[in-house]
Amino acid sequence: MAGLPKERPGQLDSPVVQKLMKLGSRLNTGIYRASGGRIGSTWRVGSASHKPTPVCLLTTIGRKSGEPRTAPLLYLRRGDDFIVVASQGGLPHNPAWYLNLQATPEVVIEVGRERHELLARTADDAERAELWPKLVEMYADFENYDSWTDRTIPVVICSPR
Repeated sequence: MAGLPKERPGQLDSPVVQKLMKLGSRLNTGIYRASGGRIGSTWRVGSASHKPTPVCLLTTIGRKSGEPRTAPLLYLRRGDDFIVVASQGGLPHNPAWYLNLQATPEVVIEVGRERHELLARTADDAERAELWPKLVEMYADFENYDSWTDRTIPVVICSPR
């Protein structure tokens, strides 16, 4: 039936798929930076194939390594805030970047050649309830990802420091 979330793909849990996701993220980050965001700044896969979705680069500090770690993420702007989603395609665990910002909430978001020094925090229940429909409107696959996992997918608000 139209509008219902699709069944969770079995291959999502494959180590190969997870490695491909990681490789794709690294490639996107390199191309994004090299082109100043001219390439890699929109996501055109899944529900975004007809409605491209903006991509930013989020840099956190690795909670174990202490080294900068960058992930390309879909984002929504709300005033000076950037809203990102720790969906990881509906996998059962939170992405590493989310664990990193929980340990060190100071982050940098790049949009094109602009750099924004921000403080990240997880949206509370009321904020998430307000933001989630806007995020699903922006990228409908978030609704599928949410149905594929038992965890509550964190919504992260990054605000100017």
